[in-house]
Order: sequence, then C-alpha cells, then structure tokens
Amino acid sequence: MTHTVLVTGVSRHIGARVASVLAADPAIDRVIGVDTVPPPSLSRDGGVPPGRTEFVRVDLRSPDIAQVIAAADIDTVVHMSLVSAPSRSGGRALMKEHNVIGTMQLLGACQRSATVRRVVIRSTTAVYGSSPHDPAVFAEDSDPGEHPGHGYAKDASEVEGYVRGFARRRADVVVSTLRFANFMGPGIDSPLTRYLTQPVLPTVLGFDPRLQFVHEDDAVEVLRRMATEDHPGTFNVAGDGVLLLSQCARRAGLPTIPLPSPAFRLMGDLMGDLVKGTGLTGYSAEQVRLMRYGRVVDTTRLAAELGWRPKFSTAAAFEDFVRSRGLPSRLLPTAAGR
Repeated sequence: MTHTVLVTGVSRHIGARVASVLAADPAIDRVIGVDTVPPPSLSRDGGVPPGRTEFVRVDLRSPDIAQVIAAADIDTVVHMSLVSAPSRSGGRALMKEHNVIGTMQLLGACQRSATVRRVVIRSTTAVYGSSPHDPAVFAEDSDPGEHPGHGYAKDASEVEGYVRGFARRRADVVVSTLRFANFMGPGIDSPLTRYLTQPVLPTVLGFDPRLQFVHEDDAVEVLRRMATEDHPGTFNVAGDGVLLLSQCARRAGLPTIPLPSPAFRLMGDLMGDLVKGTGLTGYSAEQVRLMRYGRVVDTTRLAAELGWRPKFSTAAAFEDFVRSRGLPSRLLPTAAGR
C-alpha cells in the first residue's frame, strides 16, 4: 500500500492533476507536491484544485529535495518535472539544468533514501527522434534511426540513462519509465498545441507526418496506476491510431502554407514575434523534424501490463482539444473513437 507520495512539477497542468488525483485516494496518507512556484490553484490563478496536496517550494537542482524526502518518509516518487521548451527568460541552458541536473539530484536523494520503494518517471516518445531512417512503429526496445542530439529529446534521453543507472544501483526499488506521446486536451499548453492553434498552419513542403497524441485524462490515469501499483519497466503511452498533420489541419479548420524547411523555421520565429502573449517562441530543430518525419509508437506492452486501453484515441484526443479551443472541429462523428 502506498502511504506518502512525492510529485514533482506540480505547477504545471499534468503534474497538478496527478497530485490531485493521488490526494483523493483514501489509501494514500500524504501527497507532497514540489516545484519552484506554487500550483496555479494555490497562486489564485485558477487551475486544478490541490485537494490534500501539501506544497513545498523546492528547486530540484538543489540538495534540498533530499531533506524533503527524508523528512516525510516518502515511499513513492512521481517525477513530472521535465520541461519541454525553454522559457523566454531562462533559455535553453536553464532548461537543460532543470531537466538533467534536477533529475540527477532527485535520483541521488532517492538512492540515499531508506523509505523510497517506487519511482515513476515521466519521459517522452521524443527519445526515439524523428528521421527518414525510422521504423514504421517504435517499440520500447527499438533503436532510433538517428539519436536525438539537442533540445528536450536529448534531455529526456540523458534522464533515462540516469534512471537506468539508478535502477541498477537500487534493484529493490520499482522503477517505471513512461514515454508519453504528445499530450493533448483542454488543459494542455505545449509547443505542439501552440503550433496547432495558429491562425495559419505552416507545414514543411513535401511532408505529411504521422502524429500520435495521448489525452490528458488517459495520461493521468496511467500515472495514477503506476504510482499505486508495481509495474517496473519502460512503456510507451499513446492513444490508439494516428493522424496525419494534414488531417489535423482539416479537422481544426486551419489553412496551411507549405514551406521549405528553412522557411518553416523562419515562419516559426516570425509567428513567435507577432503573436505576443501566446508562449510561442519559434520552432525548435526537433519540432521541425517531427513536422517532417512524424513518429508512431507501439503501446502493446502497456496494454498487456495494465490490462487497460486509453479512453481516447489519437483522433478523439485531438477532437477534444479542438472543441476546447473553440476551433470549428470538422471531425466526423464516426472517427471520434472513444
């Protein structure tokens, strides 16, 4: 039975939702949420109600996280704090420090803890990269066509390497690594959702990538299961089916502009300057590759392990996102796929 859970990254939407769901579980005594800023619901900006979650302000890059784990006798850690895009103020260097150094500090604290017995890591399917040499579908043991060399994907690959080292050193701890496809849903704010809500959608000339999404409700449920049950290993997490980028554009009613790859990146920079206040900061190199080659993963291992299928297909997750943003959804009823 789980007694005390630590959730990192609770100032962001999915982290806050996971902490709230776990706090509502009567089998869990305490849920401690950590981040550098409080969750929106605690800072009077709206957001997910925290329930019984206790918030502690901690920078994962500091050794203070070890004191929190030791003082609260944490037995389960859910690490949700990976950042997928640099902030305008901090830039790429701060993003890498937060993702990689922060995870190293957290795992070091877990390794020294006498009480931690379960660690759940939120990773990403971006670790597989996107290239013309990719397999049609990535399984968990597939090798990338080209290993990610920059950005969020590289950070996540490094994080997974440290997680594997931790799992070897602490064989008594159940370690679950979840490689999520791009989150989609009403509450999601990410580089991809910002891209998909532009008034005009730039695309890379000659390419129509296959995309997969995981609905935020399904992501939260998988994380809840992993935090309360023992499921060691690495698992892909995505909604069933795929969508082509052209299908996403049609279903959201968005006009497209096919552009050569260099012009596509330039358009991203221009849109970031023009559409102030949206958080759009241009397109990263990894996003450009995704918009060329796409990425699809196999989720058979997760389904077999949990005996569970997501409620939302990739198409249904995108439809829910489109409706929540007030876009004129053109998704046919037969494709809803719940």
